[in-house]
Amino acid sequence: MIALVLGGARSGKSEVGESRAAGLPAPVTYVATTVAADEEMAGRIAAHRARRLATWTTVEVGQGEDLGAVLRSLPGTALVDSLGAWLAGATSFAVDGERLCDELTGRTGDTVLVTDEVGLGVHPSSEMGRQFRDELGALNRMVAAVADEVLLVVAGRVLPLERA
Repeated sequence: MIALVLGGARSGKSEVGESRAAGLPAPVTYVATTVAADEEMAGRIAAHRARRLATWTTVEVGQGEDLGAVLRSLPGTALVDSLGAWLAGATSFAVDGERLCDELTGRTGDTVLVTDEVGLGVHPSSEMGRQFRDELGALNRMVAAVADEVLLVVAGRVLPLERA
């Protein structure tokens, strides 16, 4: 089973992803895709760590690391938080979405992926911001195409999304 959980900033998407993963078969591995670059980010990461179940293992994916290969190596359930952070860490926002989708569909365990919904927000004022929005939007669509379940989180409320 592949579940994609989308939401804007502070929407509650990570909590929904964590709850979804907690109900899936063990072992559960939390795949963290960002590192603390400043105190504010360190605080956010600490809040995420505090919510994780003690039985979960954490794996950190470094900048430019192949997320698909990491997922392929994991037994049981994997929770990825988040695709946006993983993309942001890639040089020129270049990731292989097709390979990621192949790895997702080839996994024997369940996968929950958390990602930012970037199509509903303010139009980015910089070229780099627009490139990130476009690349993450395309990656989200690719993953949604192979997902069994896609959930949109708005103000802590969950909306299941149907296929077009």
